Amino acid sequence: MKRYFLTLSLLLTVAVMMAADAVTWSFKLVGDNTANPAVEATATVTPGYHMYSQDNPPGGSNPLEFYFDVKGCRLDGKPVANKQYIKEFDDTFEVDQHFYTGTVTFTQKLIPTDKTFSVDVEIKGQACNDTGCVQLFGSHSFTGKAPVAAAADAKEDAAKEADAKEADGAAVLAAMTDSLQSAEAPLMPAANLSNVHADQSWWENVEAELQVFSDDPAQQSRSILYIFIAGFIGGLVALVTPCVWPMIPMTVSFFLKQNKDRRKSVFTAMIYGLSIIVIYVALGIIVTVLFGASALNELATSAGFNIAFFLLLVLFAISFMGGFELTLPSSWTNKMDSKVDSTTGYLSIFFMAFTLVLVSFSCTGPIIGTLLVEAAATSNFISPAIGMFGFSLALALPFTLFAMFPTMLKSMPKSGGWMNTVKVVLGFLELALALKFLSVADLAYGWRILDREVFVSLWIVIFALLGVYLLGKITFPHDDKLEKVGVTRFLLACISFAFAVYMLPGLWGAPLKSISAFSPPISTQDFSLYEGEVHAQVDDYEEGMRLAAELGKPVLVDFSGYGCVNCRKMEAAVWTDPEVKASIDNDFVLITLMVDEKKALPEPIKVTEKDGTVRTLRTYGDKWSYLQRSKFGANAQPFHVIIDNNGKPLAPAFVYKEDIPGYKRFLNQGITNYKK
Repeated sequence: MKRYFLTLSLLLTVAVMMAADAVTWSFKLVGDNTANPAVEATATVTPGYHMYSQDNPPGGSNPLEFYFDVKGCRLDGKPVANKQYIKEFDDTFEVDQHFYTGTVTFTQKLIPTDKTFSVDVEIKGQACNDTGCVQLFGSHSFTGKAPVAAAADAKEDAAKEADAKEADGAAVLAAMTDSLQSAEAPLMPAANLSNVHADQSWWENVEAELQVFSDDPAQQSRSILYIFIAGFIGGLVALVTPCVWPMIPMTVSFFLKQNKDRRKSVFTAMIYGLSIIVIYVALGIIVTVLFGASALNELATSAGFNIAFFLLLVLFAISFMGGFELTLPSSWTNKMDSKVDSTTGYLSIFFMAFTLVLVSFSCTGPIIGTLLVEAAATSNFISPAIGMFGFSLALALPFTLFAMFPTMLKSMPKSGGWMNTVKVVLGFLELALALKFLSVADLAYGWRILDREVFVSLWIVIFALLGVYLLGKITFPHDDKLEKVGVTRFLLACISFAFAVYMLPGLWGAPLKSISAFSPPISTQDFSLYEGEVHAQVDDYEEGMRLAAELGKPVLVDFSGYGCVNCRKMEAAVWTDPEVKASIDNDFVLITLMVDEKKALPEPIKVTEKDGTVRTLRTYGDKWSYLQRSKFGANAQPFHVIIDNNGKPLAPAFVYKEDIPGYKRFLNQGITNYKK
């Protein structure tokens, strides 16, 4: 079972929301038209799952959270479960986890303050089983009535309580005012913001105004092309793994022997390759349909998702290095084999292709998962399918080409120890890539356990050890004895050592532009000698708009994210240009808004999306993501836009493009239009 768990974990994490009905919720209002009404939320946990309690310890799985919006009543205490949670030590998190199984009911008591009342309840949490975790969500709305006498008494009590809180609040406000007046220096000495107030126009939709400006029509096609190329390269890498390479001559030889007519054998191989493409593209389409483009982007920037992906990549790296063997349940492969035997014609060929997909999963799974995450970050609806098309095309081509030119099989490198070397090298690369996902979660939650110098140090060690391995000084369980180092291995070792040496100056703050997409921003580094970095003046939209109005400058809004790879690339490749940096620092008020910021808002904010959906914003990241969607009609990051002091755009939005001259034109256009 452990073997199956390790194998299936990646699929379940990439499609974490695919797990259906881990917990089902039902809601009921009890005691309606009485003095003691209550809301009951009953959770039915699917066998095998654990739903974590409200007070699950820090460091463990996400606890259950209840959010209530009440009118005409007030909450009496907190939701109370009808049974005790189960307490069990978790070796992974090294904490005592508190969880429920079976059915549990939570009761939230209410105190009516009016003859009629309403309650909106929203629940968030997490449930896990042996193969993965799912995020929980439940919501419901109630209306009820209360006896007049009871409501009047409760209303009087509530008024007294409110008066007491108001008196306490006034005292606290007075103390804060005295403290601010006695401070030695204001927070922003360059501007007096007391007379500049928030303007509703700052939040008004400006999509039409943005379209007036000449935008780059090729940007979307470039993004799709990038995903396709990434998928194609991933497919080429998958080809030379032990799970796929030996299958090529075996499968092609089968087609050639089965069909005496060479034209028919070539056609059969083409159907086989086309079947591989159909299967993988269907996977990309399924992921997109189930999630939607925006949900995929949110999933890719989710801290919990990135932690899970970090752990899975580490497991796959250990597997590639020979720590354990990954296989899908044999029943799956046997079932496909039986389908091949029991069917004929093209359907039989399709099932042969499906068998290859299942058999090769232990090598292709990590590559597919990484590709889907990269595609998700583009927020383009068809990106997952395009990525899978590129991947499957590279995987399918050799089967068709070798069937067309069978003499090429003789020159094809034989299977051998070199293939295990490929797996081990992939293991090192996945170990390095895993740190990127851990870094995203670390930045989002502000743990500061993987600051830039720590990240760079780990990468230096990983690539130095990779060089040592390629020279044969380190061996792993399935490696053949290395009698001599070939030219290819020697050159690859030199590249790996050179890359490790290249990263050394990064420990003192060097930009390291080639890895800026993976490493944490330089602002997380404790010691840096580098001074070419661009820093945002503020990280709050309204505060930045007030500052810009007072200083008489246009605003450069940078929608970014801790988990945004292309954001780091832009910062390292474009913003470090001296002219670009000088213009941003001197001519604009730069506001950087992190759409995956986990810091909670002082109070939740309810908003209505364009499609009429009512959503509650609970974190600053929620707020900035809503601002980008509602005002600019965009959801992907990086997204740079220049606006005036009324929130109107002054130039077309600038999305990911490492184009310094183009970015200079973008800034100059904004400055020129602002002066007009």
